[in-house]
Formats: sequence, structure tokens, C-alpha cells
Amino acid sequence: MSDAAQPTAAEVRAAAEAVKTALDRHLAAVERRSGEEDPAVYDAFNELAAAAEAYDELLYDRYDEVTPFEIPGEDTLPPYTGPEEPSALSVLIRRDYAVAEPQRLMAQARRVEAADEDAPGAGASGTVHGALGLLFGEFEPDEIASRHKEFGLEEGDSTLWVTAADESAEPGEWLEAPFEEVDPERVVCRFDVSAVFDEEFDDGDEEEEEDEGEGEGEDGEADLADLDEDLDTDLDRDLDEDGEPARLEADR
Repeated sequence: MSDAAQPTAAEVRAAAEAVKTALDRHLAAVERRSGEEDPAVYDAFNELAAAAEAYDELLYDRYDEVTPFEIPGEDTLPPYTGPEEPSALSVLIRRDYAVAEPQRLMAQARRVEAADEDAPGAGASGTVHGALGLLFGEFEPDEIASRHKEFGLEEGDSTLWVTAADESAEPGEWLEAPFEEVDPERVVCRFDVSAVFDEEFDDGDEEEEEDEGEGEGEDGEADLADLDEDLDTDLDRDLDEDGEPARLEADR
């Protein structure tokens, strides 16, 4: 950073004074709190965190020094302010995947395409984009989550939020923007899954890398014929008595 862009010593001092003021306000809010989820304490906490972060940045920019304080991220929800007896709720789910094995993904899509006469235009399974459309259109999201490796996918982070509402939304009311305007203060509960929570994640990665190395030729490309044969068992399991791809119940 150039000298011209550096904060002045007075700005660093003012930021330090702001931390002291925010610290006093936080202590006062804690001493006066009316309960464990007092919004005044929550606000004072955020103000203190913001002031400390601003001071830390200015201190580093001016003097190349840091504070011993760790500023927590926004990984907690604010106090719940929704209805005590909600008459409606929304469940918001996000699941991230990496396309680890495109050839396996497309091979599974070809089986759906071959078994379903009403599948989208011929050849949709020939691209990753088309294969994803076929598989997510045919299988329930919960089944794909439980069988992601069979579909050539690798799980990333996921989260589920349950939000409360005073009344049910009108049909089609939020379809154009289903994930906008989510009020964190109406989240009843949330459940997060992430590699950062898994102490055995590294061991799992090593095993998966060994599995991915099997069946590859000298040029590094999987033998598609062997892959098709390997997935025949999956196809048999996926077909119902009428020869159509079977769907999994949502609660599986």
C-alpha cells in the first residue's frame, strides 16, 4: 500500500477509541439484559465486532500490526422474532455438488433416456448439462444425495433452513424468486453439513481418490464400455415392474 493510501495515525487512534466505546456499550447491555436473547445485547455485540474489525484493518494498514482478537463470522442466526405458533412454514435447502466423473454421469443419463420414451430430445445425455437435466428430472433430490457417487457427483456443503410464516403463500406467489427475502429472524432452526465439521474428511478424500483411479487407461480416460457394464446393476435396481425408472419416496 502506498503512503498516500495509508490511514493517518489520528484515524487509527479514533478507531481505537471507537473500540473502547463499543466495549463499554456491550458491557452495559449485558448488565441490563432482560434475557438470554436480548436484542440489545445482540446489537451491541455486532457494533463491538464491527469496531474491532475496523481498528484491526487500520492498525495493519498503518503499522503492519494485528490485534489478538478473532472476529467471529456471521455463522449464527439472530434471535427468533417470528410467530410463537406459526401456521405455515417454508423449508429452504441448498446442496452443492462437484461433477467428479462426467462420463459416469452421462452413462447414467443414457440409461434413463433409453428406458423413458418421453425423455427430452435424443442425445440430451451426451452433454453434462443435458445429463444433469435428465437425472434431476427423473430422481428425487434425496435419492441423488444418497447415491451421488453412482451419478458421478461429489458432495459439497449443504444447509437446510426451516422458516416460520403467519400464513401460507398463495399458489405461484414466490415462484419467480423463491430464495429472496428470507428473514433470518424467522428461521426456526437450521442444519448445516460441511467438510469443515468432519474430522475424518481427509481420510475420506484419500479413499475416494483411490476409487477414482481404478478403471482408467494409459491415456487417463475411463473405458466407457466397462463403465456401462458396471452400471447395469444400477439400472436394474432403478427400474420398476413396468420397466420404467423408479422414483424414490421423498422421505427416504
